[in-house]
Amino acid sequence: MNSTSLDGEIHDGVHHQPIRVYYEDTDFSGIVYHASYLRFMERGRTNYLRLIGADHRALFEQAAAEAPGFAFVVRHMSIDFRKPAHMDDVLDVVTTPEEVKGASVMLHQKVMRGADLIVEAHVQVAFVSGGRARPIPKPLRIAMKADQEAGGGA
Repeated sequence: MNSTSLDGEIHDGVHHQPIRVYYEDTDFSGIVYHASYLRFMERGRTNYLRLIGADHRALFEQAAAEAPGFAFVVRHMSIDFRKPAHMDDVLDVVTTPEEVKGASVMLHQKVMRGADLIVEAHVQVAFVSGGRARPIPKPLRIAMKADQEAGGGA
């Protein structure tokens, strides 16, 4: 198995991350615990960034030169829980860039089980260094904007 399959896939600017629900993801009733969705969506965002180049050495070195000690942090999240998911469900975490700004990106994330919408979130992720927002490095911003346009984002 190659690492790309573990990282999900991007099609037409939309990232799809398959997730299997395990016992540890559920509460005492066998339903996915609400905080587990945050981990699932974090995995989707991380792998989306990885696939568009955020783990490439040249981009990392450029970002480190422009903003030492940089990180992507969640600044804001609104989330709607629509339906429950259960142990052994296979979910699809769908990540689409909605708006790319100088120091942040707004992502639309959905957790799907087949055609059923389980959870939906809008997540603002900021690029920070030294405790302050910094402009997202140009190559990464260009990649996110290309995905946004391909996915039909605003």
